[in-house]
Amino acid sequence: LTVNAAAEYFALLEKNYVIVEPEKRAAIIRRQITALAETQGGTAVLDEDLLEEVIFLVEYPTALFGRFEETYLELPDPVLITPMREHQRYFPVYGADGKLLNGFITVRNGTAEHIDTVRAGNEKVLRARLADAKFFWDEDRKAPLCAHVEELKTVVFQEGLGTMRDKGERIKELSAALGKELAIPDREMAVVLRAALLAKADLMTAMVKEFTELQGVMGREYARLNGEDPLVAEAIFEHYLPRFAGDGLPQTTAGKLVGVADKMDTIAGTVSRGLMPTGSQDPYALRRQALGIVNILIDSGYSLSLTKLLKYALDLLKVKEAKQEKLLAGLQEFFQMRLRNILSDQGVRYDVIDAVMAEGADDVYAAYLRALAVARFMENPAADQALTAYTRVLNLAKKAVGDTAINPALFAETAESDLYAAYRQASQTAAQAKQRGDYQAVLASLTALQAPIDAFFAAVMVMAEDEKIKANRLALLKGIADLLSGVADAGRIVA
Repeated sequence: LTVNAAAEYFALLEKNYVIVEPEKRAAIIRRQITALAETQGGTAVLDEDLLEEVIFLVEYPTALFGRFEETYLELPDPVLITPMREHQRYFPVYGADGKLLNGFITVRNGTAEHIDTVRAGNEKVLRARLADAKFFWDEDRKAPLCAHVEELKTVVFQEGLGTMRDKGERIKELSAALGKELAIPDREMAVVLRAALLAKADLMTAMVKEFTELQGVMGREYARLNGEDPLVAEAIFEHYLPRFAGDGLPQTTAGKLVGVADKMDTIAGTVSRGLMPTGSQDPYALRRQALGIVNILIDSGYSLSLTKLLKYALDLLKVKEAKQEKLLAGLQEFFQMRLRNILSDQGVRYDVIDAVMAEGADDVYAAYLRALAVARFMENPAADQALTAYTRVLNLAKKAVGDTAINPALFAETAESDLYAAYRQASQTAAQAKQRGDYQAVLASLTALQAPIDAFFAAVMVMAEDEKIKANRLALLKGIADLLSGVADAGRIVA
């Protein structure tokens, strides 16, 4: 082709069946798929990831509708959708009642010429895949899901970490420990432990061996068919969540606990082998799994010690005590980074995150609440003045040494007595607020102290010549400084 002028470039290529702009190809594909689905009395789900892939597979898109035998509609929807979408790049079509139709839409590269031949070819390929799926479905239903549990002994999890059956036992033990830590009722724990036992069983089914994307999905289907508790069936699927960025989180207690246990075992085990993610290298997707754990704990409002859980995971893996200390330090930092990322994505300032992390983040949910509370506190117009006053207190409180008991009898100025009274009230308020996790109330007590702190510094020379009076004043300031202990290091906040 000869392009005589730049302005002719796009039109000339399109005339020769090449649409250069991906945005134009996308619009054409969307329009054609929607129109084709409507002609069949249905709608097509325009999966954005699949659409993106198809856009760059074709230069001149032409959508077509194909069919498969209605008998295949007896299969569960995921069994039909997976070969269509993941393997053939087809778009499933749903009827007005929300049920799958025995049809699909695909996009060919080229014009509508010989479209019937192309359609027949696509139908033939899908028919073969669905025939395989039907065979696997029939074969798998000959034995209950629980029959596959012992077969997991034949599959290695990771080198040095035993089989998938071994992993299943560790998941069960970790789930039990989580349940105890969170005081989950016995009735719910029975569901949790049953889900933990069956969580990986579908890996041994013919369907999942062929369509690996269906792990968890088929476990749920087979568990339902076997008459398992619906919550057990759902947890088998949910324990894999979240599978990718933006994916949903488990909603059942069993799904949450088994999911955290599974991910924790994988992280602890992989890191114990010296495979902590570095740079862009993360072959076992440990960052994603750690982020999943943190998001589940936050979403569920679960307060627990990550270190305690990690320690138990390492114990189950029989990692020697001498090695555990170094591993735990690295793992704590690894999880804290995931929490930092979550908070940063939610718009929390870096200095606020630093201040909260400085006071510990072993309890991820509590650290998350503390960060949000400090962030909201900083939006208060009075926050800057309160922090300025509190920072003065912090700087002087560092000079307090030895016995820091406060003796009111040594107060020489009214401002001292007034600040002490305000401190006692704030201390009581802050202690009760910390117990119930109300960090906003803890920070509010700081605001209430601003005026008496300012009055104290205006009237009192802290570093008095009398050593007892000086020590007593420093002790008072030390008490005030400790009000935010376990909440945030205010000295790190940029006012």
